[in-house]
Amino acid sequence: MVNKSLTIGQLALAADVNIETIRYYQRIKLVMQPLKPQSGYRQYDMEIINRIHFIKRAQKLGFSLKEIADLLEMGDGHCADVRKRAEEKRDVITKQIEDLTNLRSTLDNLIHSCDSTGDTHCPIVETLSK
Repeated sequence: MVNKSLTIGQLALAADVNIETIRYYQRIKLVMQPLKPQSGYRQYDMEIINRIHFIKRAQKLGFSLKEIADLLEMGDGHCADVRKRAEEKRDVITKQIEDLTNLRSTLDNLIHSCDSTGDTHCPIVETLSK
């Protein structure tokens, strides 16, 4: 069985990220940097593509890179711990949605007050100045 390996450029292309993303992940220890051979380029295992995809999907779910590092460290065998982290993340997102909904309502009220006055003074600017 041939174990195909990739250069960093090939890895970036296959994982749909740029090279600097891979280098950053290496600096923060999310992806291990292979040893550089005496002559030639570092060779990355194909499995790193899956790891990068995991990182990107977790980011889309709102996890920070630090939280992702913790999830990767926990691994498959700690489902209850991973679930707890996911529940905590969901609760944070729920609170953010509530806060954003309140902000939208406040802005809607300000916009409405601006529309309803024919005054030369802007109610939005007045409210923000207080």
